[in-house]
Amino acid sequence: MNEDLIIKVYESARDQYRDLGVDTDAAISRAVQIPVSMQCWQGDDVLGFDGSDSLNGGIATTGNYPGRAVDFAQLTQDIEKAMSLSPGKLKLNLHASYALKTDPKRDRDAYTIEDFLPWVDWADHLKIGLDFNPTFFSHPRMDGNFTLASADADCRRFWVEHGRRCREIGIGFAQKLGSPCVINYWMPDGYKDQPADTARPRERMLQSLDEIFADKLDERLIPCAIESKLFGIGAESYTVASHEFSYGYALSRHKLYCLDAGHFHPTEVISAKISAVLQYLDQILLHVSRPVRWDSDHVVVYDDELQRTMDEIVFNRYENRVFIGLDFFDASINRVAAWVIGLRNSRKALLNAYLAPLDKLRQAEAAGDFTSRLAWQEERKNLPAQAVWDYLCLQEGAGVGISWLEELKRYERLVQSKRA
Repeated sequence: MNEDLIIKVYESARDQYRDLGVDTDAAISRAVQIPVSMQCWQGDDVLGFDGSDSLNGGIATTGNYPGRAVDFAQLTQDIEKAMSLSPGKLKLNLHASYALKTDPKRDRDAYTIEDFLPWVDWADHLKIGLDFNPTFFSHPRMDGNFTLASADADCRRFWVEHGRRCREIGIGFAQKLGSPCVINYWMPDGYKDQPADTARPRERMLQSLDEIFADKLDERLIPCAIESKLFGIGAESYTVASHEFSYGYALSRHKLYCLDAGHFHPTEVISAKISAVLQYLDQILLHVSRPVRWDSDHVVVYDDELQRTMDEIVFNRYENRVFIGLDFFDASINRVAAWVIGLRNSRKALLNAYLAPLDKLRQAEAAGDFTSRLAWQEERKNLPAQAVWDYLCLQEGAGVGISWLEELKRYERLVQSKRA
């Protein structure tokens, strides 16, 4: 697209927004500064590097699109390509299973930052931060679907130590990279069918988590989140770390609560929960995903719920209280393209939240003029946000419109298609 035309169209849009009291330049500046943490596991179907050749523990990936990254060099190459086509400030969200073990015999209960130093050096070179996740799945030390809530004391000890080690590694990430490392705890523990005892597994989970967090580490450097889930594969009837359990733990132990877009009943949305839980918690973590009837982790698209979620953050000035991370994995399409689409849509929704005529909406609401509020909500959809988005992408050198796809196809042809 012609750059002069993009600028000309943007200037017209800027004037239109100015008449509504919206500063488009300020909106762009704010939108690109919010960090979005992209998930490393989209690039290799959640397999990781620590020895697992298949997934278990409530995790499944479908599809076999050619070009999957199989090692650190390929995965970081793909991540960098996706980042180059995605405007705004980014971080990388890393799972513990992506360790590059200095000792092949070392297991997850003994990982140290040495097993992640290539990631640290790579992130330092790109001047980005790292977030982190213990990997409580796809491992022979699981007790069926159980980890921290297992009735087997040895099993619990293994996974408690893994959780403890991940906090220590996160501290190292934060200190070396000068950026807080958000650590998210999600455990797949649960039963396929209705259990006779629902209380004891939760008592064991509570004790295990307390043991993990017993050491008083600086959680300004490692904000720790607990993620709930409605159900998982093989745990359809009973999930130990349910919403009530996880929210209660976060509230009582001063942790973050992770709201994942796919982890609730199909009639629930996380946009409706953000301002509610932030009445009681200092900060939360969002996992932005797209459920299709269940927690299927589809690529984030630009839909009403994504926009409502970003509106909640921006309208309520929660930018410093909400950490945003993506959580989807799709092996049926080009994996780098999946990242780019999800990242661009998330950033576009943030921009559009800053472009909303919020003063007019709130003035109408405060006056009890709900007719005008609805009219402005609908009129907002017709404002020239796309022109502002195109200008933002031009400024960031991230590809205007669909032009990024041509670059991605070239990358697929020259790089991904040559992989064994």
